[in-house]
Amino acid sequence: MAVEVDVDGLTPAQTARRQRVMDAAMELAAEGGYDAVQMRDVAERAGVALGTIYRYFASKDHLLAACQVAYSRRIRDEVARRPARGDDVAERVVDVLRRANRAMERRPSLAAALVTAISSPDPAVSDCQREVTEVMDALLSEAMPEVPDERRRRTVAVLSHVWFSTLLGWVNGWWPRSRVGDDLESAARLLLAERPVRD
Repeated sequence: MAVEVDVDGLTPAQTARRQRVMDAAMELAAEGGYDAVQMRDVAERAGVALGTIYRYFASKDHLLAACQVAYSRRIRDEVARRPARGDDVAERVVDVLRRANRAMERRPSLAAALVTAISSPDPAVSDCQREVTEVMDALLSEAMPEVPDERRRRTVAVLSHVWFSTLLGWVNGWWPRSRVGDDLESAARLLLAERPVRD
């Protein structure tokens, strides 16, 4: 059963406590991946009671999915500090995708743990899935302001699908991490080519 928490309605002390829990979970994930995140260990590292964690998060996947939301926002903010570079829209989108992907590559164990959690069928994760989608959609949309609205919406949707599926493939060991960026670049160039690509 999902835990309904109004994050905006938390007191400063509650917000700080919740953040400590998330920081502890991310530290453990960065050190040992998804399996290293055990709720008792999170509680110990965060300096809170185990029951406190469950006031904010229904499950381990819910906790890590909330971390994915925060992590996605951090990536978006990092990328936004420097305007996208490139002579055309495809180059700019590729630049944004490569930079966002590098941010995840710097901490592969953490990234893999967060992708695993955000993929969970746990109902408590659904709001986090929606929030991550919105954050990444905004990141991609901002790199292509001159693209007509409907084409931009469809391009962002397809790139998001490619991004997610390649991340899943990497996390599950189907292909190397480098393929994530390569497939994203290929998809961006195909979708944003000035002329249709023909065989």
